[in-house]
Amino acid sequence: MFKKRQIPHTYVIVFFFIVLSAVLTWVMPGGEYVEVQKEVNGQVQQVMEYQPTEAQPQTWQIFSAMFKGFERQAGIIVFILMIGGAFWIMNDSKAIDVGIYAFLRMTKKLERNKFMKRIGVDNIIITLIMIMFSVFGAVFGMSEETIAFIIIFVPMAITMGYDSLVGVSMCFVAAGLGFAGAILNPFTIGIAQGLAEIPLFSGIEYRMFAWLVINIIGIAFVLRYAHKIKKHPEKSIVHEEDKQWRNRTDEEGIEKLKYRTPKAAWAAFIFLAGAMIAASFIFPVSELKVGNSAATVPAIPIITGLFIISSPLLLRKSAHFFILNLLVFTIIYLIVGVMGYGWYIMEIATLFFAMGLFAGIAMSKTPNEITNLFLAGTKDIMSAALIVGLAGGIIAVLEDGKVIDSILHSLAQGMNEMGKVGSVGVMYVIQNIINIVIPSGSAKAALTMPIMAPFSDLIGISRQATVVAFQFGDGFTNMITPTSGVLIGVLGVAKIPYDKWVRWVWPLITILIIVGFLLLIPTVTMDLNGF
Repeated sequence: MFKKRQIPHTYVIVFFFIVLSAVLTWVMPGGEYVEVQKEVNGQVQQVMEYQPTEAQPQTWQIFSAMFKGFERQAGIIVFILMIGGAFWIMNDSKAIDVGIYAFLRMTKKLERNKFMKRIGVDNIIITLIMIMFSVFGAVFGMSEETIAFIIIFVPMAITMGYDSLVGVSMCFVAAGLGFAGAILNPFTIGIAQGLAEIPLFSGIEYRMFAWLVINIIGIAFVLRYAHKIKKHPEKSIVHEEDKQWRNRTDEEGIEKLKYRTPKAAWAAFIFLAGAMIAASFIFPVSELKVGNSAATVPAIPIITGLFIISSPLLLRKSAHFFILNLLVFTIIYLIVGVMGYGWYIMEIATLFFAMGLFAGIAMSKTPNEITNLFLAGTKDIMSAALIVGLAGGIIAVLEDGKVIDSILHSLAQGMNEMGKVGSVGVMYVIQNIINIVIPSGSAKAALTMPIMAPFSDLIGISRQATVVAFQFGDGFTNMITPTSGVLIGVLGVAKIPYDKWVRWVWPLITILIIVGFLLLIPTVTMDLNGF
């Protein structure tokens, strides 16, 4: 009897990459880029110069990589645990299920319209949600934030008759499409153009066109897959993994749910209203930044007013609808915080943590009950946190071995005498490869642009084209690289094995990479505004 071949566990796959990284430290020469002063066009400037150093072969460090990975990714790990605990409290109230089923009942009514039925109401829903998250990715670089939305969109997709891959696509893939086609993302385009010494957010017209093309392809891919799964759910490669999500969705149980409004829900509303009024006095106006533009608006007072008006109306129906309202305003606060106050994962995790606590209070839970629910949530999501720490060990081994910069330098040497199209194509390939070991767009921009921008001058390519090569190279592979803490966190929360994710997403990534190269050609062959 032959033993059935088992697919490697996600942990095994990531550990394999750690071992492979350690092997590279033995066979590649060491080196690093350092800032040096050089005279350029009669002016002394700081430039990045590659200098060979002694490599640091990694052996025992293979086993300490997980510890170092936890240190590197501590923020995302704590973020995942806090989000998991907060949403477990909210899920216990059944408020999200109530909202999903109410939303789907409303969409079914739209199917009575012949035009809407012809297009497909589900197609419209998926498309609109993906466009929204793509805009978030393109404008302010939404990435880590998508982890929090997985717990909403995966059960929603499954309830609609799809699978967890469609749920992940609605927010994570959509934000990835926007990130790759970045229009005003200050964390990638802003930094890259600043380092390339070209006007910030210049060339926006062509980037908007590229964003449109990328999204048409990505959304079409997801809709085509969703249509197939709707007809044959059993054909989903994650059909078995989705059982635990399907077990959580119980339409019959929702129908029998008793709607009530405990006094504690009113107390939670009064406390939150008071806190928001205080915040309105502290922050009467907010400067919301979109790319290089900013608008001063009384964002928090407006949000506070809407919350105070809407909450009592919903409390009269049920605490469940108040909790849904709390979720909506939490997301609105998240957007204002990110765009107006530079919030990152600590502030966002704190926001959702508070949301979870007040959801528990609104359902009249005792402190011990809220604590036990929070711990149950962190336990359920612990595997996602662990895999993020393990993936962080890949970069730790490469950095400690002094080979990351050597990889970049070796690749950069291949651009000589290849012509404009060939050279920009090589830049693009280099950025894609580097993104596998350095998934941070900001860090990669800081490392590569001071090298690529001057080199583009020598071979007659505009620096703007170099920035676009960085932009595309930084974006697409974020959705597949095992070193991305965000990707691993998303898959962990959605309970999708990494190998099955790769099997599903690689055709889309391949198409996008090819389209990215085709979109680069006009940047060196046509007279485009800003290039």
